[in-house]
Amino acid sequence: MFMVYNKITEGIATAIRQIVGNEWFISNRADLGKYSHDETEDLRYYPEVVVKPKTADEVSALLKLCNQHLIPVTPRGAGTGLSGGALPVMGGLVIAMERFNQILNIDEENLQATIEPGVITEEFMNRVAAKGLLYPIDPASKGSCFIGGNIAYGSGGPRVVKYGTIREYVLNLEVVLPSGEIIWTGANTLKYASGYNLTQLFIGSEGTLGIITKAVVKLIPAPTTDALMLASFNSNEEACEAVSAIFRAGIIPSTLEFMERKAVQWVIDKDGIAFDMQPQDAAFLLIEVDGTNANVIFGDCEKINAVLETHGCTNVLFAESSAQKEELWRIRRTIGVSVKSNSVYKEEDTVVPRAALPQLIKGVKEIGSRYGFESVCYGHAGDGNLHINIVKANMSDDDWNTKLKDGIREIFELTVSLGGTLSGEHGIGFVQKDFMPIKYSPTHFELWRGIKQVFDKNYILNPSKIFNA
Repeated sequence: MFMVYNKITEGIATAIRQIVGNEWFISNRADLGKYSHDETEDLRYYPEVVVKPKTADEVSALLKLCNQHLIPVTPRGAGTGLSGGALPVMGGLVIAMERFNQILNIDEENLQATIEPGVITEEFMNRVAAKGLLYPIDPASKGSCFIGGNIAYGSGGPRVVKYGTIREYVLNLEVVLPSGEIIWTGANTLKYASGYNLTQLFIGSEGTLGIITKAVVKLIPAPTTDALMLASFNSNEEACEAVSAIFRAGIIPSTLEFMERKAVQWVIDKDGIAFDMQPQDAAFLLIEVDGTNANVIFGDCEKINAVLETHGCTNVLFAESSAQKEELWRIRRTIGVSVKSNSVYKEEDTVVPRAALPQLIKGVKEIGSRYGFESVCYGHAGDGNLHINIVKANMSDDDWNTKLKDGIREIFELTVSLGGTLSGEHGIGFVQKDFMPIKYSPTHFELWRGIKQVFDKNYILNPSKIFNA
């Protein structure tokens, strides 16, 4: 299907201004620049107009207008995405959700909260933490990303290994459909067996089916104590082999993160973090155990230490203070920024069954050697989720532009052969969609297109994302 969209005429622009007001209507090219990109490489696509609505009714009116005139619409959160999902590749209208920034209710009796999609994730986490509660979905960009974007892209973070993914915390969504109709997708209940689960369908749909304007999310009691350790290994494979062994020993850490040496070294060099790596240290596991009983946590740490000793661990550093814990966490959370500051790069978000991690990282290094690129790997090892930062290093501009995609394809082919898939938490968006046939059959695409047409028959909403029309 080849869609032909219309431009925003002066008359349509006037109608848009009447909906949101002049103050929230942006058409100056210099001001549009902020909304022409996300955190994906150097891609730039300028919209014709950006608007900042405040209510679901305003979003509804905008979508009705754009549907009527076949104007493409791109929903946008904070713009922290890594797959090009917020890029207005067809121009048209960007609906920026930054004014939907209210925490509407924290229901301590039912352990749930109602929030708007423009709430910054860390601000919400801190608000519920002040009440002794936990919202455990904490992506690396939690200090700037929006919860609506987290829901739209199925975002995760270190602690989902114990507490579950974002799918387990979203109970109900208020959504504006491309037709302008406003619906609630489900119910504010922990169980739901009443027809097709539309809530789950919208999670991870990347803004292609509707625009989220409210969310009801589940909360849990916060753990009261934790322990953090950093384990060193002589090789990437030994570190990755230890990951599944910890779970087989009957322990579920709250965090189990993998970092290879170069990633840690770049953080030390860039941010001046005081950490003394040894010459033999090739890889690290950052392991956190939390709960409410310090004796149980200490016992689990002893069991983990015993597992590590049998899998080539050379040293275990136990954080002895809150400050030391924060310093170790800072290493992990700033890796992405440090890698980006060192070279032209492209980050891939692979995920495999956790026992397949050693084969995955070994294969990634072999592929890089053949193609001439370097890779710096880290990620949520407890989930089998490995972030592969492909670094240009000594690769020529011509090879980077012409051969890199073939190397990435081989990485995804390896990932799929190991039982994995193309993304664990970054989504497919615009930049990964050409790789989808590696994993999915024509039947999958037929079903997806059928779902898209039911919700968005004119394909106005976030076009050219996940798959082509």
